[in-house]
Amino acid sequence: MKIKIELFGDARNFSDQDYLEITLPELSSIKEVRENLMDLVKNKYPDNKNYLEIVKCSAFANEHNEIVQEHYHLSTHTKLSIIPPVGGG
Repeated sequence: MKIKIELFGDARNFSDQDYLEITLPELSSIKEVRENLMDLVKNKYPDNKNYLEIVKCSAFANEHNEIVQEHYHLSTHTKLSIIPPVGGG
């Protein structure tokens, strides 16, 4: 199944567009999305450990803008957003 991931914050550096499309097996979860993104970052930016940390620490939201947990199962043509942690003070 194809998943569209809208990119926010520093995650926008993962693509020339403001989103990524990835293909995953049916009934995949956020855990598999995170693993897929980590593999993408490792291959595309092998020397950038900060990008890996962004993927590890980011939250994901579904098309209803609800934060979803690692066990959340995706359906065909699901839209997600990756929301990196932000610093502030």
